[in-house]
Amino acid sequence: MGEQEKGIIVTLIRPSRGWVSLKLAELWKYRELLYFLTWRDIKVRYKQTVIGAAWAIIQPFFAMVVFSIFFGQLAKIPSDGIPYPIFTYCALLPWQLFAHALNESSNSLVANQGLITKVYFPRLVIPVAPVLAGLVDFCIAFLVLIGMMLYYGIMPTFAIFTIPLFLILAVATALSVGLWLSALNVEYRDVRYTIPFLTQFWLFATPVAYPSSLVPESWRALYGLNPMAGVVEGFRWALLGKADGPGALLTVSVFVVIILLIGGLYYFQRMERTFADVV
Repeated sequence: MGEQEKGIIVTLIRPSRGWVSLKLAELWKYRELLYFLTWRDIKVRYKQTVIGAAWAIIQPFFAMVVFSIFFGQLAKIPSDGIPYPIFTYCALLPWQLFAHALNESSNSLVANQGLITKVYFPRLVIPVAPVLAGLVDFCIAFLVLIGMMLYYGIMPTFAIFTIPLFLILAVATALSVGLWLSALNVEYRDVRYTIPFLTQFWLFATPVAYPSSLVPESWRALYGLNPMAGVVEGFRWALLGKADGPGALLTVSVFVVIILLIGGLYYFQRMERTFADVV
């Protein structure tokens, strides 16, 4: 509320109490701040690097090479009739987006503690910005995937128009988990040490180096509790012309993401009142 005394307007900002509304309209009001924080994260990521944005291509490409040698050639992991390099690279694109966004958003509040303690703005802007910044890397690396599809003679079907939906699902997955971890990281700083372990474990629990067809049909829906499984299989279906869609696996993944995202938003807003004092 505001009060006027001797020509001076004093604005008092009080923390909300109880389980507050999400106040997403306030996030839109500060959209310019979100834009500048996103652009800042993009510039800082490649500032003073020799090859700059080429890292967005190098990381998934060399991961694809390693996976192709050890899992494709030596371990003979099946790839549903798709050439193993493109089979893996197609999955690494959404995975790299998710892993980067999860790591950056989880540590974003602690990394921006100086900003949090000096000025008011919806704190939700901070973990959202690095998630959006990761989309630039995704778009750059996606150009390589297009080249690989041309090389292997893989022509996309009309399913390619569903790619934005799976991209939104990947972003929502990273944001939903990032909201929980970023809020917890403010109070419990050892959370940041669990993130690399969580990401590594999550990678092997996601069908990046292997197809979900290796999972028994009766377990397929349960496997969808890992939302990135639905994202990865959705990307392969949309881009590589797999005959069967993700089906029940994707349905469960979408449901899990919705629950995680709504819960994460409410938990983040509830804890927001203490960020400036604890951080």
